[in-house]
This record gives sequence, C-alpha cells and structure tokens, in this order.
Amino acid sequence: MKSLLFAAALATSSVALTDSAAAFDWRQAEGTEITLLASEHPWTVGVREHLDEFEKLTGIKVNVTAFAEDLYLDRANLAIRSAQPVADVFMSLMDAAIYEQWKVGGVAPLTPYLGDANLTSPDYDYAGFSPSLLEGASFPPGDPAAQQYAIPISMETYILFYNKELVDKYLGGKVPATMPELLTSAQTVTDAAGGQAFGSVMRGQRSASLVDTMTAVVLNAWGEAPAALPYNIWFDNAWDKPRFDDPRIATGLANYAGLLKAGPENALSFGWEDASRYFAQGKAAFFVDASVFGPSFEDKANSAVAGKVGYAPMPPASGDVSVSGHWAWGLSMAGNSQKKTAAWLFMQWATSPQMDATFGMKTGGATRTASWANADYKAGFAPGYVEAVSKQLEHTRPTMVFREGWSEVVLVIVDAIHAIYGGEDPASAVATLQSVAPAVMR
Repeated sequence: MKSLLFAAALATSSVALTDSAAAFDWRQAEGTEITLLASEHPWTVGVREHLDEFEKLTGIKVNVTAFAEDLYLDRANLAIRSAQPVADVFMSLMDAAIYEQWKVGGVAPLTPYLGDANLTSPDYDYAGFSPSLLEGASFPPGDPAAQQYAIPISMETYILFYNKELVDKYLGGKVPATMPELLTSAQTVTDAAGGQAFGSVMRGQRSASLVDTMTAVVLNAWGEAPAALPYNIWFDNAWDKPRFDDPRIATGLANYAGLLKAGPENALSFGWEDASRYFAQGKAAFFVDASVFGPSFEDKANSAVAGKVGYAPMPPASGDVSVSGHWAWGLSMAGNSQKKTAAWLFMQWATSPQMDATFGMKTGGATRTASWANADYKAGFAPGYVEAVSKQLEHTRPTMVFREGWSEVVLVIVDAIHAIYGGEDPASAVATLQSVAPAVMR
C-alpha cells in the first residue's frame, strides 16, 4: 500500500515540476551532454531511476560515473584538479573534503546561479533548506559575503534508537527523557540482563570515523550555544585558542564514555558496522548514531529488530533542547566544467522540492524541511522515525572543523574518551587533551 501511495506521489511531483517549466526555460541547454561523478550511494540509485525524466524535461543527457565510497573521494579530487574536464557535477562531502576542494579552486560558486532568475526556476525554494545544512559548504566560513559551493542531497543527524522489547522488559517501558537518565537506564539494562543483552552499543574504536557521533554527543552537552565554523565548539575563534578543557566538552566526552561503559566488554573496538549490527541483532537497548540507520533496522530480511525499534531525538544533557549534530552529502559543480549552465540545470532539478522527497525515500535523509512534513514521504518509514528526525533537525549543528590536521586531533579526543572509560576523571582527561592536541595540529 505504501509503495502505491508513493508511486502516486511521484506521478504528481513529475507533473508539478513539468508545470513549472511553462514559466521557466528548462530547455536552454538542450542537446548538451554532461557527466555526474558519484559515489555508489542510495541517492545515486534514485537518480539513475529518474534520469529519463530530467532528459525529457531539459533535453540534457546525463552520464553517471560512480565508484565505491572508499575510492570515490580520491577520484573526485583528481577530477577537479584535472587540466581537462572529467566531470561537470560531482557528489561532495559537506565537511573538510569540500573545504579543501574549495581552497584549491576546484569547485564553482553556486550563488550567482541561485540569484539569476534566468537560470533558477521560481519554484526552486532555496530557503527550504536548513541554513545549518548549507553552512557546511558556505565559504569563506563565517564571512557575510560567503558563497554556496554545494547543495545538500542526503543528510544524517544523530538520534536515539531504542529496542522497545528490551525497554519494556528491563525499564518498564520508560524511555529516558534526559542524557543522565539514558546513562542510568543503559547501565540498568546491562546489570539486569546478565550478558544476554546490553544497555547501549556505540562506536568506540580509535578511528577518525568516530568524529561525527562523538561531536554530536558533545554538542548535546554544549547545548544551544553557537558552534560556528570553521572552529566549531573546539576552538575559541582562533586556532591557537583551543577550549578542549571546557566543562561542557568534559561532560559530553564523559557521556560518550558512559554509553560505551554500558556496552559489551569489547566496545572500544567497535566501528559503526559493529555497533549497528549489534543493535540490529537485538543485543542492545539503546544506540546513538546516524539517523540513516533507521530504514535498515526495519528491513526484516536483515534485522532482528524490524518493527521493534523506537526513535527519539537526542535526550538533552541539560535544559529542554536536544541539540545534536549533522553531516551531509551534497552536489557541487566542477570549477573546470565547460558546461556549467547544463550542470546547474541538473543540480537544481536533482535538489528541487519534488526530487528531494523522491530521492529521500532511498536515503532516509531528505534535506528539505518540507519533505519531512510530506504525508507520502512519511508513509514510507516506520512510525516515529520521521517525527524523531524532523524534530532533531530543528536543533542541529555541523560536526566538521575546517582545519588541516583535524583528523589527527580527533584521535587524541578519542584517547580522552578511552581514558574516561578506563576510570580517569573527565576534568583530568580533558586537561591532558588541552595540552596535547595543539601540538598535534601543527
């Protein structure tokens, strides 16, 4: 039934997009052939399925060249630095990756296209994207005259997943409403389950891949205070002024260590693959991680918890606001493209209100606020998922830091989490972090 509803919605969206073409010249680059360089990602699957619609609308042919994610970034970096154009549009990581690509002049600014009524359809609704999502590719960071270099196509924020059966069995059905309650509840499950289940499962390995989940938990402790790029919460508006020993950061790292402590003995070796698989097997009551895991947990063929998962915004560390982090894929225009008008027409079609909802069904991470309120979009997901994610999107911050050497600093921050996990006082652990991290960045 859900698939039929969504099929109807797709038909409607295609009509709506075509209707808008009457007032906007979608065929101004007719006959052009462009190349999209992409990661093999659910979004890419969705695009391939609908490219014929774009070609009928515009007369532009799009060739898709895609690589596995572990190869893709290298390919993209080579493409934008090539003396000869390799791609016109490429998927961009809206974090330090797109920042580095911007610094070398590899991406074209999109602001001139957005401001040109001849090039951007009046129903594009650029304001429909969350400003905090756009911030990850607005350069120079923090500059009032900054320009946009990527449009988000798939995002993930960080939410609380919980196993309803385990919460019912060990906690009387009470879902924790605050971070202190979550820590206590997770430990209660672990103590009561006798090794049959654990209260929490998290990424714990010493890896830069921990950065987004870790930052999300720390942002939760940071609260509503700004986390302005390029420094985020970690520096006081200058690279020589770290604030790793801020009490709010100490609280966030301690909270992360506490969630690890309520997990299996080998939690410090867990990557996201291990942690998500553990939760999918029904072995943990709570899991804090990227929202995009939600659809996979509802896949009955691969998940033992399908139909048994609850979803909630991050429980606030203090106050009433559940602040979290987010991360996103975007679309960018190659600076060396010789077909920029056609490239932009494709980009705005692919990120339009209609197609955002369409492709969001594949990714579970639509990037426009309106998509999350769309009844047909909501019908494609488990009860509570859309509500939790859309609520969290009201209070998210970017997780990235725009600074060379940051990935090495992340490892030192993970070391601090491990030290707290091992029993070190959080204030002592972050004091060590404060003294060690700046040298790592030089």
